[in-house]
Amino acid sequence: MTQIALDRNRTRQRVAHAAPDVDLQAAESAAATMLAALGLPIDNEDMAETPRRLVSAYAEMLTVPDFDLTTFANSAGYDELVLVQDIPVRSLCEHHLLPFVGVAHVGYLPDDRILGLSKFARLVDFFARRAQTQERLTTQIADHLQDRLAPIGVGVVIEAEHSCMSLRGARAEGARTVTSTLRGALREDPSSRAEFLALTRGGTR
Repeated sequence: MTQIALDRNRTRQRVAHAAPDVDLQAAESAAATMLAALGLPIDNEDMAETPRRLVSAYAEMLTVPDFDLTTFANSAGYDELVLVQDIPVRSLCEHHLLPFVGVAHVGYLPDDRILGLSKFARLVDFFARRAQTQERLTTQIADHLQDRLAPIGVGVVIEAEHSCMSLRGARAEGARTVTSTLRGALREDPSSRAEFLALTRGGTR
């Protein structure tokens, strides 16, 4: 990760993911074998391209985009909660490779630096674009903000519906899983914690 000073007030850190070796041809062959083993007629005209499309879809969902994490000097001395609600979350459950979809609420109490608002969504997408658990995803977002921004406190809440639970198994359609990670004052200070949790509970209602 590199940091480039743009001026006295703004800095930019490159957030990058080490891309794994990907063999799309081998994946397509394996997908065809799997689908055929499941009894699907992949040799007919309607499904002939399905192995390629399946691999292409997974490759797209698992491609992690790099981005610049831009921060600014907190020249105004702002010390109240900054919260971005209802950031879309789209990820793949690592146990079944089925999607889970929902929203993230990400907030922090600023110290010396403040974060560019668009970077909240980019950070959520950066960690969501891989085989994940919701618990780990929530923690990774919070820990990255804590490490790179050094705020007084950080909070992340994710609400998501898991298709591995709604489409199979229990088939609990509409059931949402809620996870939270709090750091610093948003964990330790009761009033700050209560304010953050109250605002996130109202985010999708």
